[in-house]
Amino acid sequence: MTPGRVRFALATLGCTLLACSRSADSNNTPPTGPNPPVTASAPTGPQGPLTVGQVYTDAAGYVEYTPGSAPLVLVAPHGGTLSPNGLPDRSCGGCVTVTDLNTQELARAVADTFLARTGVRPHLIVNRLHRRKYDGNRDRDEATGGTRALDTTWLWMHAAIDSARQRIQLANTRGLLIDVHGHGHDIPRLELGYLLSASSLRQDDATLTATAAMGASSVARLATDARQSSDRGVALLRGPNSLGALLGSRGVPAVPSPADPAPRAGEEYFSGGYNTARHGSLNGSALDAVQIESHLTGIRDSAASRGAFAAKLVDALLVFLDRHYGWTRQP
Repeated sequence: MTPGRVRFALATLGCTLLACSRSADSNNTPPTGPNPPVTASAPTGPQGPLTVGQVYTDAAGYVEYTPGSAPLVLVAPHGGTLSPNGLPDRSCGGCVTVTDLNTQELARAVADTFLARTGVRPHLIVNRLHRRKYDGNRDRDEATGGTRALDTTWLWMHAAIDSARQRIQLANTRGLLIDVHGHGHDIPRLELGYLLSASSLRQDDATLTATAAMGASSVARLATDARQSSDRGVALLRGPNSLGALLGSRGVPAVPSPADPAPRAGEEYFSGGYNTARHGSLNGSALDAVQIESHLTGIRDSAASRGAFAAKLVDALLVFLDRHYGWTRQP
């Protein structure tokens, strides 16, 4: 899906579907404004043939892609730490520059745990740059802050995600993208973003169904063709086999879920951003997408916390992939 189509879709959805708030720890403002043309002297995507498990980077070494063979794509857009002196800090209006602490490490822990558990590697895309320099969850202008030297990095990153999707399609299957973030909100719970706003989620299931809200979500395709009819539609958000339910049953509170179906009025919540809109199944992509915003304490504050959470998340994802996509692989 091209950036232009994404901007059109997001403009159509508006702030009722995408988070329009900001916080010091994460930000999911929808993309706006045109992207200028790019004259690229370097490849604008990973050059094949690609080998599973080998790390590939853009020409500058700012973004890496490790191809996998599982129908799971992990993206860590805000956990980078590199701050090259030659790159100016982003100074665009409204730019958020605070990193999502330890989310790069968390995404790597999830990938390693998945591989150890199944013998199959998920796809992994990591932005290595600090958010002061580059934001991996924005349209090109805001992502780069107008630094044209980063245009090819932005193009390469999204081409890498597209490459992961294409490899999943070539295996004659569908897949799931998890965009890994961290929030600094008061409530210690995961925030699962499907491009549906907090106010939309506060509606009852019948209203969400009647308004066809799931058709405007980042899991729109799965909402219509999940393997079990009882899991389709709003059930994907807060039914007994939703990701929120699977995490909650493993001791990790999440919203939306059966126990916490929607953020209450006044509670902060991130509903998803550029990556979930661009690469999710809003427009029929072979990837469904969920943005996971995690709190810090007990989830990503230490290597031990990250390892323990990664084990629970992988356990939940394996059940989710099996039930909804028919994919299972055990060692």
